[in-house]
Amino acid sequence: MLVRPLRRLLGRPLAISYFHTTPNSWATRKVIKKFKLADIGEGITECEVVKWSVKTQTTIQSFDPLCEVQSDKASVEITSPFDGVVKELLVKEGEIAKVGSGLCLIEIDEEESEAEQSTNSPKAEHKPSQSLEDRATPMETLPPPLPLSDTPSPTRRLHPLDPSNSSEKSSSNLDRVFAAPSVRYFARQNGVDLGLLVPGSGKGGRIEKKDVEAAIVGVRDAPVQHAPIQQQQREEVVVELGRTRYGMWKAMVKSLEIPHFGYSTTLDITALHEMLPTLNAHIPSHYLPEKSKDLLPQSINPSALYPAPSPGPIPDSQHYSRLTYLPILVKTLSKAMVEWPIFRSSITPPSSSSSSSDPSKPTLTIRPNADISIALSTPTGLYSPTLQSVNTHSIYSIAAQLKHLSHLGRQTPCALTPKEMPKRGGTITISNVGAIGAGDFASPVLVPGGGVAIVAIGRAKWVWDVDRGDGKGERRLKLGVSWSGDHRVVEGAELAAFVESWRGFVEVPQRLIAEGI
Repeated sequence: MLVRPLRRLLGRPLAISYFHTTPNSWATRKVIKKFKLADIGEGITECEVVKWSVKTQTTIQSFDPLCEVQSDKASVEITSPFDGVVKELLVKEGEIAKVGSGLCLIEIDEEESEAEQSTNSPKAEHKPSQSLEDRATPMETLPPPLPLSDTPSPTRRLHPLDPSNSSEKSSSNLDRVFAAPSVRYFARQNGVDLGLLVPGSGKGGRIEKKDVEAAIVGVRDAPVQHAPIQQQQREEVVVELGRTRYGMWKAMVKSLEIPHFGYSTTLDITALHEMLPTLNAHIPSHYLPEKSKDLLPQSINPSALYPAPSPGPIPDSQHYSRLTYLPILVKTLSKAMVEWPIFRSSITPPSSSSSSSDPSKPTLTIRPNADISIALSTPTGLYSPTLQSVNTHSIYSIAAQLKHLSHLGRQTPCALTPKEMPKRGGTITISNVGAIGAGDFASPVLVPGGGVAIVAIGRAKWVWDVDRGDGKGERRLKLGVSWSGDHRVVEGAELAAFVESWRGFVEVPQRLIAEGI
């Protein structure tokens, strides 16, 4: 009884043609997409391609790392917006790529709807149904596989740079992830799905690094199969220098062009040490972490009549609960630089010294404020971000800026931007080597463009000073400092006198009160 209706169904051309046109909705075509370098902000117009993470004919997925670019010592990792195959690398390693120019060609599978197919082949609409029936395959041919259940297949998360990505589409947890690029990179390196951490512990549900670290600890606590222990190295290995370390190599070679003058001494920071607890007890509330703020209710509101001055929102990376010696040393150094204009000077670039009567004679540019660079050792190499106009900032503000620079330097890749790394750096550089080792003195090296002097600060130590206490001696806290000056600009006597001017502020910090911090 079922044979006759089945034969009737098979004898209908319309049913056969309709069945065989259904697979067209799953049709795909190969499309070559040119991936362009997007604007990464901070007014950057070009970047150098430091390293490619893929090769030609490499199969990639969305969010896989493509390459690493760098501009003004700020590294950024570029990820793929498509799933596909890399067909061609348009920019080689070491070459410069302009913003908006193509980086590589990626072949992707693009879905083609029935409307697009009918538009691409209009002649198919006018063909008679008999031709479709003649070209139809027998009924024994298997149709497209049906889903195993009624549950819809999960939609693939689109890359933010994917042209088919639309904000009107329904968002999942991954679409609601708010995290810094450094946090995303850290999570990806450790295999943590940020979508499972929404919302984060940060402001507005932002996922912080500590959220990812907590997730990693949770995964590590679970029973896992440990990887085999790496065997001890038995053969020589040739390692290629990274971008930042190679830049340091070239800078040190150029430093041989600068005649150095060295000067070392010790500073008595006993009075500064005694004053530090008082300064720590009065850190402004906007610099304190949320858990350390005193939230006692005020019976009288200072803004009742008129809003009191507010510093504005302070990022978490600038919060701290304890001062160290370094912000005070930086502040006192800026006071000495104000008294000595030569240490606020830098060698004028040849292109900017055309106003001189003798173009062949070098000139110096005196800056109105004290710009101080900080030597910062990071996981990716040595950087020297700059604190600008230090003499106009308070000790608390300087401490917040140093905390922020340290936070950016710890990111992988380094999160320092041209804002912290201006082309015109400081006129003096500070290297706080005492924070790492127990050494007292060092021999810092100046590089071209690194200012006119550099100072290495050692570790503070309690010593017995026999010159104090009427010959009986006193226990004092001494700090070793080692200077190197550009002898083309600074005389040895000038450097020694400048250090004594700095000593006057460090050893008598009460002067800062009269100076008006």
